[in-house]
Amino acid sequence: MKKAVVTVLGQDKVGITAKICGVLAETNINILDISQTIVGGYFNMVMVVDITEAKDTFDETAEKLYAVGEELGMKIKIQHTEIFDAMHRI
Repeated sequence: MKKAVVTVLGQDKVGITAKICGVLAETNINILDISQTIVGGYFNMVMVVDITEAKDTFDETAEKLYAVGEELGMKIKIQHTEIFDAMHRI
């Protein structure tokens, strides 16, 4: 299984989760774990997703999520889990 981490940060508003999950569903990416909080009016979400069966390349998915972030006025990133695994080995 190939996994990635999606992070979202910005001012809270209606429809953030729905919009992001829609992009992931269209790309055939499954959400394995999700955590979201709102602190002082700022929305923060972290997802661990399975990208094994993704229809788009990793870069295409990153571009789609970036575009949604621009539309919502938020920062959305997707990163391979290997980055996080390597940080914990140091």
